[in-house]
Amino acid sequence: MRHDPPLAHASTEESTPTSVRPTRRRVVQGLAAGAGALAFPALAQPKDGPVRIGYAIARTGPWAGGAQVSQEPNYLLWAEQQNAAGGLSVKGTKRPIELISFDDRSEIETCVRTYEKLMGSDKVDLVLPPWGSNANFAVAPLANRFSYPFLAPTALSKRLVEMKLPYFFLLLQQPGPMTVALVDMLKASGVKSIACIYVDDLFGLENYAALKVALSGSGISLVEDKSYPAGVKDLGPVLRSIKDKNPDAFVGFTYPPDTILASKQAKEIGFNPKFFYASVGTAFQLYRNVITAPGAEGVLGMGSWNAKTSPGAKAYFDAHTKKFNGKEPDRWASGHCWAGLEILTQAVAKVGLDRKAIRDHVANHEHSTIIGKVKFTGSENTATPGSVGQWQNGEFEVVWPKSMATAALNPAKPAWK
Repeated sequence: MRHDPPLAHASTEESTPTSVRPTRRRVVQGLAAGAGALAFPALAQPKDGPVRIGYAIARTGPWAGGAQVSQEPNYLLWAEQQNAAGGLSVKGTKRPIELISFDDRSEIETCVRTYEKLMGSDKVDLVLPPWGSNANFAVAPLANRFSYPFLAPTALSKRLVEMKLPYFFLLLQQPGPMTVALVDMLKASGVKSIACIYVDDLFGLENYAALKVALSGSGISLVEDKSYPAGVKDLGPVLRSIKDKNPDAFVGFTYPPDTILASKQAKEIGFNPKFFYASVGTAFQLYRNVITAPGAEGVLGMGSWNAKTSPGAKAYFDAHTKKFNGKEPDRWASGHCWAGLEILTQAVAKVGLDRKAIRDHVANHEHSTIIGKVKFTGSENTATPGSVGQWQNGEFEVVWPKSMATAALNPAKPAWK
């Protein structure tokens, strides 16, 4: 997925302290391609010069699996498309995009220090967000302090909403709406019992807490709930314990490696409840390929769009798949990432590069995107309802709510194959 265009300046890696040194730099300017290098101090840019846009993203470490599906490919595709059209429209003036990017190595400290440099000493024009709730939680206050609009496509956190940071916007549906949609679907399908596992971090804890609230008064009993540490290598014992309880539904608030691990081990032990729901990674092409299309049939997860959602979604899906040699965007956060880039593009075209004006435009308007209308109440996208996706015949369909469904729910998961 990596396409490293050339730099016009030599690397200054030797002068960069190891503790703050990002590991790579990527620039997209025009349609050139070549070798990458590292950062250099910001230089004054002419008004018709490149728009310098910085970000840190996981290319190595445990976050890379999600980041290299849901975010960085979209950043590269967006810059390429804008430059192919003559550049990013800045109040009517086309200017080429220069992406200045680094590997955050899946480390919070590296991520924070990189953004501090980009926004502080480098003074880039704009920034794009890192991957995941934890990284965004760490960087959001910094972006607010430097007054950089932040449209985060992979952050799930009620706490981020409650921080009321005026420059920070969360595109994904948050834990409350997503778990309410899930419980509504299960209740409508006659589910009476559920078991849940969740990763022991901000993402897992908040979604588990939201699930318990959503289950209250639903008539669905929570027969078992277990947390597990990030980087877990074996979920077999907890899955066997859950299998013994014979719940109607299984819910996992999981990251991509754990999503695949739980699915493989459920298959191995013959745990096949009527509803099997996992989280981050379920909507990935990788999940379908690793579990195999017949084996993935009927699996539920977090997802809210696919190529059937809108003509814009189809055009984006096809362009992404073509650029990355058959690698498809995922059917959840990739769409939100592209929507965030659409909103940023619209804002810059309207108000230019004044960051407060961009922030005000984002905050005060309803935006048309490939996933539908997006409107922010404070930091939260409250226009996109909570949703559930399901693998059906090789496609991750939106099955709930019915108002945004691309296919009807299959109410009984077939046996693993």
